[in-house]
Amino acid sequence: QVQLVESGGGLVRAGDSLRLSCTASGATAGYATAWFRQAPGKGREFVASIRWSDSRTYYATSVQGRFTISRDNAKNTVNLQMNSLNSEDTADYFCAADSYDSGGYACAEYGYWGQGTQVAVST
Repeated sequence: QVQLVESGGGLVRAGDSLRLSCTASGATAGYATAWFRQAPGKGREFVASIRWSDSRTYYATSVQGRFTISRDNAKNTVNLQMNSLNSEDTADYFCAADSYDSGGYACAEYGYWGQGTQVAVST
């Protein structure tokens, strides 16, 4: 059974940085891991992903160049470094894992989800 726990959310000011972490328990070797977010009143959207097999990363256009996803295998953790935050980044952020290691953009590709962590950016 795979379990994912997010941490690192909080309230920051526009322009600040924040680092989210997703810690996995269970057999996650070989799984792609992604971050999604859901703003109030909106659908869940892809943010970034990293594949296990080749560590290839993918980013949404809206965060490209500002966010960096990385993996620490020793800690079984995937991190999302978020820089130059703005009000449009305010959302609940969710970690998800995909046993097929696709690293794709669709929620349906991910079979395991965390409970989420809140990020609020004030102007």
